[in-house]
Amino acid sequence: MNIEELRDYCLKKPGVTEGFPFDTDTPVFKVGGKMFLLTGLKQGDRFNVKCDPELAVELRDRYTEVQPGYHMNKAMWNTVFMNGTLAHKQLLEMVDHSYDLIFKSLPKKTQAQIIGVSE
Repeated sequence: MNIEELRDYCLKKPGVTEGFPFDTDTPVFKVGGKMFLLTGLKQGDRFNVKCDPELAVELRDRYTEVQPGYHMNKAMWNTVFMNGTLAHKQLLEMVDHSYDLIFKSLPKKTQAQIIGVSE
């Protein structure tokens, strides 16, 4: 997977916005105003995603491409390298997991607005 594929995949998810709150090199993807993924354009070979703390440790133990989140809360964020042995599907599953964690933490009203359902 490359940075363009990652960006396109994130932006296809319901309610996702892209912004550059830190600098012009670091796109941040949010749902409901909450960050679920960030990456760097210059390096382009890794991204940070939120993760269930127990799963985060399990993934780090299993894959060298998954490391504690760089400049993030190490208990809940992983840095994932895209240039290793992880399959495309595995990378997408980590993005999906992060998105789902954030989406489920949003108020029910916000969730309904994002998916286009009236309460």
